[in-house]
Amino acid sequence: MNILILGSGGREYTLAWKIAQSVDCDNLFVAPGNAGTGQIAKNVDINVNDFDAIASLVIDENIELVVVGPEDPLVNGIRNYFQQHEQLKNISFIGPDKTGAQLEGSKDFSKAFMEKHNVPTAKSKTFTVETLPEGLAYLDTCSMPIVLKADGLAAGKGVLICQSLQEAKDSLTTMLADKQFGAASEKVLIEEYLDGIELSVFVLTDGENYVLLPEAKDYKRIGENDTGLNTGGMGAVSPVSFADDAFLQKVKSKVINTTVAGLKKEGIDYKGFIFIGLMNVDGEPYVIEYNVRMGDPETQVVFPRIKNDIVDLFTAAAEGNLKNYKLEIADEYATTVVLVAGGYPGSYAKGNEITGLADTNDALVIHAGTKQDDYKVLTNGGRVIAVTGMANTLEEALKKSYTAVNQIKWQDMYFRKDIGKDILALRID
Repeated sequence: MNILILGSGGREYTLAWKIAQSVDCDNLFVAPGNAGTGQIAKNVDINVNDFDAIASLVIDENIELVVVGPEDPLVNGIRNYFQQHEQLKNISFIGPDKTGAQLEGSKDFSKAFMEKHNVPTAKSKTFTVETLPEGLAYLDTCSMPIVLKADGLAAGKGVLICQSLQEAKDSLTTMLADKQFGAASEKVLIEEYLDGIELSVFVLTDGENYVLLPEAKDYKRIGENDTGLNTGGMGAVSPVSFADDAFLQKVKSKVINTTVAGLKKEGIDYKGFIFIGLMNVDGEPYVIEYNVRMGDPETQVVFPRIKNDIVDLFTAAAEGNLKNYKLEIADEYATTVVLVAGGYPGSYAKGNEITGLADTNDALVIHAGTKQDDYKVLTNGGRVIAVTGMANTLEEALKKSYTAVNQIKWQDMYFRKDIGKDILALRID
């Protein structure tokens, strides 16, 4: 089988690494890919939103399975494009259509969906620049801290947690009147703050049935002890010790089952991933957000724990055959530490040479923002490399990750040194 992955980050590298192990994978393409995917697949320099060029590639290379990594092309309707194209409509495809992708593409849409289908979530109200005065007045009735969320896609940076009323009013004004996040903040949700422990749960569904993938916890803030600006993710851990069987049963019954049933009831033919951002509040699950693809860096700890042939799994999902599918999960812990360019998530340099990659023998080195320049690997993004360690204990997995991290070098490299330490401190592990 010839397979195409769309995307260029650590998530896509991990998917390529896993797909390349399949007995069913004959030729693997990644568009546009990075320096790492170029070592295990064929990179094709096509933008993920250039649907015509993607179509030509799929037809020319006789591609039979397409796996979409990032959210942008899904929100922009790439599945619809395939469904309406005579030569593409029967190709196996992992990712929802444009309507289903609104679960991530519009916070307002997803919140309305949750409320309609009784999915537990925080209370919220949505405001626009026209209703800004009402939004400011509404904040006077809210308890602090409060959460402000840009409605649209903002690269993981459109969520603000405001500690004071004045901060909340200033931030709401900046988001709406000053268009802080561009079109993404034409609508802003004011949402109740939930006090609990955050984690992510991942589902692959064929539209009716689903498999529950390993859960994970990621670390969004740039600074240690969860301080500083939000990023795309600085590390992740799987499994999560505070997500025990009793809690996950509640997640299935109160969140996943109602979500999948709600999509079917709405007439949305959803074949792909549902990434559910959750808050564990005193043992009860509340949905913070939906995403319509796998997380990054969560993929880097979730997929190494899956034992199944991943092409077999994807094909079953795309063809509607997940009923009775048995997923095999390794008991080992997986931890990933993300290495970023100095200055990220603000401005940062590109083109620095990365050394030490060949010295990392006991961990999986995952390329993200990298490019190949002759025999050199150079930085080409904010999040550059992720390093995943696996072991029977969380401590040993972290040791493997950080041992490998310390082998890798480039100018102004930065990483967090406290990934997983909060879970270790719980002593539930």
